[in-house]
Amino acid sequence: MENEANNPGMDIQGIVRKAIEEFVRGEHQKSEPAYKAELRDERKRREGLEARVNQLVEENRKARAVAEEADKNSQIRSELQRLGIAKLDLAFKAVKDDIVRAEDGRLIARGAEGKAMQDYLAGFVQENPELLPARIAGGSGAQAPNREGIQAGPIGVEIDKIHAGMSKEDMDRVRQEISRLATQVLRGA
Repeated sequence: MENEANNPGMDIQGIVRKAIEEFVRGEHQKSEPAYKAELRDERKRREGLEARVNQLVEENRKARAVAEEADKNSQIRSELQRLGIAKLDLAFKAVKDDIVRAEDGRLIARGAEGKAMQDYLAGFVQENPELLPARIAGGSGAQAPNREGIQAGPIGVEIDKIHAGMSKEDMDRVRQEISRLATQVLRGA
């Protein structure tokens, strides 16, 4: 050791420093793969969470669009009912694509320079009166109500009581009941 201490080219502190630096570097390299694996796992978790958030945002957007469409359809149908439309489904199908939601949330007619839905539908009903209920109950092929067929209640003939040798009044009553029932069946009532 004395030779080493006397040898000025030999730096003990430098050798110790190099040995410590090599040891620290070796330990750092040993632990580095664990850090990289942990970072890689954390990145995968973060990317998975970001993908799930994006998926939820898209589902929310679709749900809002469906809800807005349902609200629009409901408002159109209720306005058509208020206007007295008898053929509601037909009228709804005809106008549903002409009504859109404005930026402020109101329902307006497409291409009618911001015309309110109510005004547009009122004009549609005026242009298409065939969608309204008939004003006169009748017309070609309509049958007048049978006044004599209107009774307080059914005659009530029981099949077991029909037999040969019935009285003339009972036989007439059975014939009238059969005639009444046949007429109802033919009319579809």
